[in-house]
Amino acid sequence: MTDMRRTLLWVVFSMSLFLIYDAWQKHNGHPSFFSPVPAKVAAPAASAAGGLPTPTAANPATGATAAAPGAPAGAAPTVAERTTITTDVVKATLSGAGGTLTRVELLKYPDHVLKEWYDPLLELFGKKAAAAAPKDVVLLDESPERLYVAESGLIPAAGGSGLPNHHTVMTLVPGERTLAAGQNTLQVKFESPVVGGVKLVKTYTFKRGDYVIDVKNEVVNESGAAVSPRLYLQLVRDGVPPPGESSVYSTFTGPAVDDGNKFQKVDFKSIEKRTPTDKPDHTTESDSGWVAMVQHYFTSAWLIDKADGSKQPREYFTGKTDMTNPSTGQSARVYSVGMFVPLGEIAPGATKAFDAKLFVGPQEEEKLAKLAPRLELVKDYGIFKILAEPLFWLLTQLHKVIGNWGWSIVGLVVLLKIAFYWLNAKAYGSMAKMKAISPKITAMRERLKDKPQEMQQEMMRIYREEKINPLGGCLPIFVQMPFFISLYWVLLSTVEMRGAPWIGWITDLSAKDPYFILPILMTLTSLLQTWLNPTPPDPVQAKMMWFMPLIFSVMFFVFPSGLVLYWLTNNILSIAQQYVINKRLGVLGK
Repeated sequence: MTDMRRTLLWVVFSMSLFLIYDAWQKHNGHPSFFSPVPAKVAAPAASAAGGLPTPTAANPATGATAAAPGAPAGAAPTVAERTTITTDVVKATLSGAGGTLTRVELLKYPDHVLKEWYDPLLELFGKKAAAAAPKDVVLLDESPERLYVAESGLIPAAGGSGLPNHHTVMTLVPGERTLAAGQNTLQVKFESPVVGGVKLVKTYTFKRGDYVIDVKNEVVNESGAAVSPRLYLQLVRDGVPPPGESSVYSTFTGPAVDDGNKFQKVDFKSIEKRTPTDKPDHTTESDSGWVAMVQHYFTSAWLIDKADGSKQPREYFTGKTDMTNPSTGQSARVYSVGMFVPLGEIAPGATKAFDAKLFVGPQEEEKLAKLAPRLELVKDYGIFKILAEPLFWLLTQLHKVIGNWGWSIVGLVVLLKIAFYWLNAKAYGSMAKMKAISPKITAMRERLKDKPQEMQQEMMRIYREEKINPLGGCLPIFVQMPFFISLYWVLLSTVEMRGAPWIGWITDLSAKDPYFILPILMTLTSLLQTWLNPTPPDPVQAKMMWFMPLIFSVMFFVFPSGLVLYWLTNNILSIAQQYVINKRLGVLGK
């Protein structure tokens, strides 16, 4: 039994050291063992999916884009007009190059790109610390630092660029650009020139209080023959981690595809490894579903399913390509996820319209579930999703009553402790008995230190006489671990925690404690728990029991304060229960 306890301790200790090493590697820009990092660009540019025109980035300073389709080789770049749209929840930038959505700023979500843990020390000594963060979260962006845009356009049935696409410079129709008071919708319209005998009219409709943008594509056939174009809707971004991503914990960033029956994540690494002849590791054809680009807290998604449940065939794709950013002249690898939608035959002189929805916003689970089936799955709950979902529901119910997310976390931990009270009581009772016989075990080990086999037999005899199971304190804890790990993922992934205050100095539960008060308290309570536990007879194990809480607590100094609050609350309640049991059995302080 002693060997098994020693093995368990070493496993936990080794895992803690590994997690700290992995966090340090990620902090210094090296690949993490748990999150994929795209390969460096070295190969020639890859082809876009299905003959799709390759993504392009315009120069943010000049608006210059590549030459329009059909222009002679070497033609000078054209200048695409940019326009800014402002509603009560978003500030969006649309480019005349294909009517592409190139920037979305979320006005209700202040950015808090976390400073490194040592920045306050640097500032204390007058050193330069991390740069100030932008005022609001910028999700979509086309700048020298980032590329993340929503594109759409037309391609012929055989692929290629013979129709208006996201490279085509379109004309912006005059109109309002700011959602006025009392106004609920705002429309922005782009019209393309005739390319391949086809004209594309694209209309964006922004709505008050809504992160869903209606996108209407009207295809006008001005040729003398019928055409059968395909509409493509895609999200394109680089593989750079989102600003402010933690160096300690990792969440999924990358494409997601839902075919109406199955939700599939497609990480950048798998796309990077794929060759042009490889089959994608996701569904490629369906008559329902959606595509998305996922990151911590936020998502963008193309949705085309109708409310009446009517089916629309579509083809899903993911891909990679290299592009040169005109602002920097540097090559960058970008990844795309999207869908092709056949529009059917359009007769000469006829017009066909197709409506889509583009969601760009926070991962508010209840709202996402109403937008499309399984869209809420973009919220990353880790491997314990089956437990995390009911815990999130319970957390939201508590918030409806309490009105404060911090106190709701405390309340949820209290409910979990009540639910596991008798299981915990059994564990703490077992540990208290172990603590009571600790002097007897220590004396016996000293007496038989040169006779290990006899020592083991004597130890088992003592356990039998005292009716103690040496692992009795471990099993109940292991039973509860999935619940508390699930709660960890709930708090880590819940966007409602962003900017949510608790008390006093904790003004944002998704940000680290600025004064490290909660992590220090958590460390102290962890040490107090160690003192209340039985001291292992083995001196090496005894030292590890004190060393492990210190190692484990290091990570919490850069964790979001909501996560630290949950762990601190759990520690305090565990200490209270363990104290009462130890006092009742008369082993307190032994």
